[in-house]
Amino acid sequence: MHPIRVARTSAQADEWALVLIASGIPHDVEHDERGWTVLVPADDVNRAQAVLAAYDAERGDAPDVVPPPLPDTRPYPWMSGVTVGLLLLAGFALTGSSVSRSRWFERGAAVAGRVVGDEPWRAITALTLHVDAVHVLGNAVAAAILLPPLAERLGVGVALGVALLAGAIGNTLSALVHDAGHAAIGASTAIFGVIGALAALRVVRSGTSTTPRRIWVVLTAAMLLLVLLGTARGADLVAHALGLVTGGALGLVAGALLRRPPRPMIQWIVAALTTLAVAGAWRLALR
Repeated sequence: MHPIRVARTSAQADEWALVLIASGIPHDVEHDERGWTVLVPADDVNRAQAVLAAYDAERGDAPDVVPPPLPDTRPYPWMSGVTVGLLLLAGFALTGSSVSRSRWFERGAAVAGRVVGDEPWRAITALTLHVDAVHVLGNAVAAAILLPPLAERLGVGVALGVALLAGAIGNTLSALVHDAGHAAIGASTAIFGVIGALAALRVVRSGTSTTPRRIWVVLTAAMLLLVLLGTARGADLVAHALGLVTGGALGLVAGALLRRPPRPMIQWIVAALTTLAVAGAWRLALR
């Protein structure tokens, strides 16, 4: 979506929105400290500007507007997803598959009774373990695809923090509903947390064009992804669903608090804390 005008009042933005609706032009209206920004798809920019210019001429007065913001020229953070995917593959190269029954799996798997007992760090360590090469490759590809759009909206550091927190909370909640001997491994819970956060951020986009229909479309898409990706043979559907819900809750909070990604210093701090959380969990697991 591209900005075409910024109104000083919501009434003015609503007026322009009605003109665009009457012309059949899709649009959004977002509010920030500058005012109410009207956005349209790239292919409709020229037509929308012409329609609004004709409306201004018909009214015979010049609207009180603020110049639209400059286009966002920040590079797309595709490397964030690729890096996480490569780290998952590197972790698998170190730990091996679950059939090895190595110390990594003995001490790091999310065994329900241990997670809700005296070893809560397993909710984090389990996210870095995988059953086999197919399992880790699927999660690595999913991370490479899904993490960048979340990083574009929240920043790389915050996106990583949301993903880890959603995965850890999802594993903990899953442990509460399973029997004590149930064990889970894999980054899938965090991946579904990313899906939930993306869906929530889409729902809470500020603007007059956010409708119940859009909300249902987004929620339906998220549930379809859960069914298609999270119900494979051997998959922990409960953990995936709880990761999705947790990510959605975190996305709602982030969308309400963050109109734009925090500054780089904050991103570095959150990324460092996320890294330390994983390293610290493994330190506790292997002590």
